[in-house]
Amino acid sequence: MVIADLQQTVKSLNYSQLAPPIFLVAILAMMTLPLPVILLDVFFSFNIALSLLVLLVSLQTLRPVEFAIFPTVLLVATLLRLALNIASTRIVLLEGHQGGDAAGKVIEAFGEVLIGGNYAVGLVVFLILIIINFMVVTKGAGRISEVTARFTLDAMPGKQMAIDADLNAGLIDQTEAKARRADIAEEADFYGAMDGASKFVRGDAVAGILILLINLIGGLAIGVAQHDLGFADAMQKYALLTIGDGLVAQVPSLLLSVSAAIMVTRVNSAQDLSNQVRKQMLNSPDALMLAAGVLGVLGIVPGMPHLSFLTLAGACVGLSVFIQKRPLPDDQGSGVMANLGTGNSGAANMGSTGNAQPIQGTLESGEPISGEVSSQPKELGWDDVQPVDLVGLEVGYRLIGLVDDSQEGDLLTRVRGVRKKLSQEMGFLMPTVHIRDNLELLPTQYRITLKGVTVAEAEIHVDRELAINPGQVFGNVPGIPGKDPAFGLDAIWIEAAQKDQAQNLGYTVVDPSTVIATHINHVMQTHADELLGFEELQKLLDQLSKKNAKLVENVVPQPISLSTLLSVLQMLLREQIPIKDLRTILEALSQVSDQAQNHEALVSAARLALSRMIVHGLTGPEQELKVMTLQPELEQILTQAVFQAKQNGGKETDATIELTLAKKLQESVANLVTQQEMQGLPPVLLVASGIRNMLARFLRYGLAGLSVLSYNEIPEGKNITVIAQIGQS
Repeated sequence: MVIADLQQTVKSLNYSQLAPPIFLVAILAMMTLPLPVILLDVFFSFNIALSLLVLLVSLQTLRPVEFAIFPTVLLVATLLRLALNIASTRIVLLEGHQGGDAAGKVIEAFGEVLIGGNYAVGLVVFLILIIINFMVVTKGAGRISEVTARFTLDAMPGKQMAIDADLNAGLIDQTEAKARRADIAEEADFYGAMDGASKFVRGDAVAGILILLINLIGGLAIGVAQHDLGFADAMQKYALLTIGDGLVAQVPSLLLSVSAAIMVTRVNSAQDLSNQVRKQMLNSPDALMLAAGVLGVLGIVPGMPHLSFLTLAGACVGLSVFIQKRPLPDDQGSGVMANLGTGNSGAANMGSTGNAQPIQGTLESGEPISGEVSSQPKELGWDDVQPVDLVGLEVGYRLIGLVDDSQEGDLLTRVRGVRKKLSQEMGFLMPTVHIRDNLELLPTQYRITLKGVTVAEAEIHVDRELAINPGQVFGNVPGIPGKDPAFGLDAIWIEAAQKDQAQNLGYTVVDPSTVIATHINHVMQTHADELLGFEELQKLLDQLSKKNAKLVENVVPQPISLSTLLSVLQMLLREQIPIKDLRTILEALSQVSDQAQNHEALVSAARLALSRMIVHGLTGPEQELKVMTLQPELEQILTQAVFQAKQNGGKETDATIELTLAKKLQESVANLVTQQEMQGLPPVLLVASGIRNMLARFLRYGLAGLSVLSYNEIPEGKNITVIAQIGQS
């Protein structure tokens, strides 16, 4: 039974998981136990091979985080080198008096072949390698790792905001957002680990010097005192073995240091280092011709090595001619203009299927782009009366490429993502966005229209990217100052090559298509109540009837008419409350159906039923809700105003207050809202239920981010914390 259990345990073992601990135990064993010369040669060879492998992998890695195990490999390789130094020191001191291959063939080769058997030359070469490794490569790589780690950590909030912006714009889903956040965290961990790992290499270089001195002094003492060797003979034998041992360790150390430097100086790219060198350094014929000219001049100067310089000059000329005659790749050739008109009548239809139609239109002169002109004018008909677009986007002619698939424009895809995301969030299908070109606009200007009326417009730089200041950045980046069109934040239009620099400084960087898509998202979300009509409402009711037919039959059209229900839903959307839980809304309205003519009462009932969703949208899973309240005296004044309005036959929202008081109230709330937003908290005003509708309508203009809740809308289990009180003064 015991044997069977043991066999089962052995079968269940994952032998690949045993390799790292066995390797580390072997390293520790080499530090304490005597090692045969043959194994010493094997391990020295393995150390050199491991260093070469790491160097080659670092050259082929596209992004530093793809070789995330590199800091650990650096540590293990350093420990292996130190263990081999200890093992070789033991053998050199014990058997070094014999000379030759007493410490193994590898050490003998480095001592004899590489330095010609001259220990003075070997000592100089060893010291040069130490200086290169310690003072140049390792020190520079360590400094780069330190700075990069700091900037990477500082840039994390900006990168997180960029991910949130893409997620909110519908460009990515939750899974991809989670993966990108993990990638950012992994990048920060990698550079932090590299900052620490570089200290291992520097310590290894110092240890190499000390081991060399200890071996040399110890070897001379042992050779002279114990083996009766002459000083010159002992110096010759032990110095060669000691220096050979040091070189065997320092060559792999230098290779790993170079690998570390390459890793931390790499820029994230879709190409490996060889392709980057070829495309960025050897792809400029003008630079090569200039280099050939300089080399040619040097080659004809008397006393210069003519053959070397003239040969290199000829090679540069040949390479320049080859590059000039090489055919351009497809992505560098001239683009093909799509059938894009320059008039105002063309449109790209972003329908529910997401398929975009080409932008077509007329020339400025009024002549059609294609087709024959009939000699008889066509009789006008109702088809010539174009309906007003519910949502439209007009672009200047330089922005046409953003919506043209043949020019790799991705604006249509992003708008489709915006519509999908908003439809899922708000609870009804967002209307089609019609895109037109408009000669009346500036070349880089766009305009967003709602029911044929302009509601927003902005100008962008199509060849740059927008670096948005989220509120805290750690430096400035050169570019063209501007504003984020959607939210009015300070921003700078930068070159695409400056994106990484801006992100490291804390900016949120987005491309022009994302700027426009985010602006459309903001406009459609802000005006969601105007985008819901009878057709959309009937579709919602039809969808709900498939599972809750009785509920719909008992509420619509009696006792709640379709127009009344539409008005209630629009009022909810006006306060940014989604209507996706239409079942709960109808159930709440059915319970107050006797007040069908009082829309405010119906809205209050619907809000009360949706209170858990409303508060969850503000706080998420947090149990604490931080709110602002009114001082009792001010709340009493507003309650009295509402009472007077109802006494006069009006509604709650018909209440009027003194102009001075209204101005002070709005200013006080605006200041507190700004403070809340600066702290990253949702601004919430908690008031009595009798004045909620009046205050929500009064404070809606100019304070779009404020949520006005009544006391009875706070669900059970939420802890209320009052952070400020608003008074009359």
